[in-house]
Amino acid sequence: MKKAGIVGGLGPESTVDYYQTFIAKYQDKLNSKQVLPELFINSINMYNIFACISENRLNDLTEYVGEAVQKLEAIGADFIVISANTPHIVFEEVSQLTKVPMISIVEATYEKAAEQGLKKVGLLGTKFTMEHDFFKKPFLENGKEIVVPSEQDQLFLHEKIVEELENGIVNPETKQSFLAIIQKMIAEEHIDSLILGCTELPMILKEGDVDLALLNTTEIHLDKMLEQVFL
Repeated sequence: MKKAGIVGGLGPESTVDYYQTFIAKYQDKLNSKQVLPELFINSINMYNIFACISENRLNDLTEYVGEAVQKLEAIGADFIVISANTPHIVFEEVSQLTKVPMISIVEATYEKAAEQGLKKVGLLGTKFTMEHDFFKKPFLENGKEIVVPSEQDQLFLHEKIVEELENGIVNPETKQSFLAIIQKMIAEEHIDSLILGCTELPMILKEGDVDLALLNTTEIHLDKMLEQVFL
């Protein structure tokens, strides 16, 4: 079986989710609780990621994430994922720094949206994911609409993701505010689906919370990882 390499710590809560869910999916695939996948996790500092993007130091960001990827390659990872959406702003540059395959959470999510025939997709995430074009690019290039909340709502979402979800805090009041933002997007933009474009968002938003197709980027990414293990 191929060994996965995970660049984690982006943040810690979702890294735990990646680890536990990957094991569960692997065991389900083999229909046995007596098996475990072999994998590597290199946990880095998400606050360094945020600082690099805020200060427009994308070369530094590429170098920082690239070093994490190269360490995973050096210890034997057969393929690598970055367990967060935001650092994918430099995914193409980082993927040039390793000889092993990397699985993009953005491309995997676009493929899932295309598979489901979705046309107008809402995107939630950190302010970096919502305001930059890296996540929107494959959708727009293939004739799909992708929309984000208002600038004020983006700032609110980012604050709650960083201050609460990244620290394992799930606040019912925050959830209601998130749902109000989503309802506004449905009413004003007529979206047919919603991307949970931060790997912590599934902590607070679940299937059934809204009457929309939810694209859980963590789940989608993990399914692609599992495919790669068994190639």
